[in-house]
Order: sequence, then C-alpha cells, then structure tokens
Amino acid sequence: MACRGRLMCILVLVVLIGMITTGVASAQTVMFDNSHGERFSPEGTGPLQLSGLAGTLQKAGARVVSCDTALTDATLKGVDGLIISGAFRPFNAEETDAVVRFLLRGGKVAIMLHIAPPLEGLLQRLEVAYTNGVIHERENIINGDPMNFRVTNLGSHPVLKGVETFSLYGVWGVKNTSDASRVIAATGPNAWIDLDGSKIPRKEATGSFGVAVAGTVGSGGFIVFGDDAIFQNKFLDRENQQLATNLAGWLK
Repeated sequence: MACRGRLMCILVLVVLIGMITTGVASAQTVMFDNSHGERFSPEGTGPLQLSGLAGTLQKAGARVVSCDTALTDATLKGVDGLIISGAFRPFNAEETDAVVRFLLRGGKVAIMLHIAPPLEGLLQRLEVAYTNGVIHERENIINGDPMNFRVTNLGSHPVLKGVETFSLYGVWGVKNTSDASRVIAATGPNAWIDLDGSKIPRKEATGSFGVAVAGTVGSGGFIVFGDDAIFQNKFLDRENQQLATNLAGWLK
C-alpha cells in the first residue's frame, strides 16, 4: 500500500529501522573457545562432541560461533557468552586478562574441566581452586564406577532451576576461595580423592567436594564445572539436557 503523505512514509521507515535494529540486538552470541587443544567441538556430531549443546543454544535463540585463535579483546568483541570446555593447552597471561575484562564488562563464562592444570591461571583469577585428583563417590554411582555418579546436593542458581540431579563422568573437585563465588553443587559427605593411586580411600582425603562453582566478576558471571563430559552428546540424558537448557538461557 502506498504511503499517504511524506510524514507517513517517514514514520513507516522509522518503524522498519527499529524492527531491524531490535532483531539484530536480540541475536546474542555465544562463542566456544577452540584454541586451546579442545578435542570436542560444537561442530562434531560424534558421541563425545558438543553439537547437542550447540543445538540447545541455537534453540534458545543464540548465535553460536567458535574461536580458533587466541582470546583477546578483539575476538571477544560482540560476544555475550563464552564456553571453555575441555582445554588441553594453558591460557597465557594476556588471554586470562582478556577473559577477566570480558567478565568485568558483563560477559558470561562457562568453564568445563577435562584436565584442570591448563585452566590454573584463569581459575586463580576467578578465585577458584581444584583438587589434585578426580573424585570417587560412594553413593549414586553409575554402572559400578565410583568416578561416574549422580549429584543430588544442589544449591540455588539459574543453571540449576528445576534440576534435581545431574550426572558426572570423571570430575575434579572445585571450590571457591573468596566470597565472590560459591559452591552450587557438591558430592555426598563420604566422597574421596585417590591421592597416591592406591585406590584406597584415606581419611584426610574424604569428605564433600564441590563439583560446580558459580560467581561474579564485575557485572559479569561465571560458572565452573569440574567435568566436561556432562554436555557431550553421549551424556545428554534428560537431567543433563535440562542443565544444558538452563545453561543456554543463562549464557544469553
């Protein structure tokens, strides 16, 4: 329909521009780090890959991208959420600084550990510590393997909303070292760490261990899971899928 008068045409143009601008702004971006030797990617479709998590993010309305170069202010520009899952190579000091600045200006960061040492520098900046071995549980064990178990000791956090339990498959214990973060999921009271490889529990290494920590840096937020298997395709059962759906909403 033709515009009736110059003023009407101007009004229509302003509305259209507003609609376009709103559409662009709502397409928030979640980026997977793929520059630190990660072996499991959002593009891969195998049982240990992360295409299921990527699809969950897209279903939530996120634009999903991967970064194959160093994390810098430039590569993080325009990104709303950052996922670091299964890093095998350490972050250098400049990358750690860039991630902290990303958080300070309001970004969200989700970290999932395959091996903990490559994330040591970044975790120290986030004031999160990790155990020197994976956890062995005594309750809610999966298929007889004490390193695979369900977590039921859950706190309050948007990522845990509606979640009563989720499963872990070889998890490092994590804990906060300041009041800027807190443990939001933990094992039972009799879990233990095999410090000497003897497969015998020691009293000094027995207790309740955190398996997820969440906190804030500036106006941004982070969450650290001690296991990267939880969001792999193979392990996205109903409970872990709910966790992934909540994570997608939180990252956006």
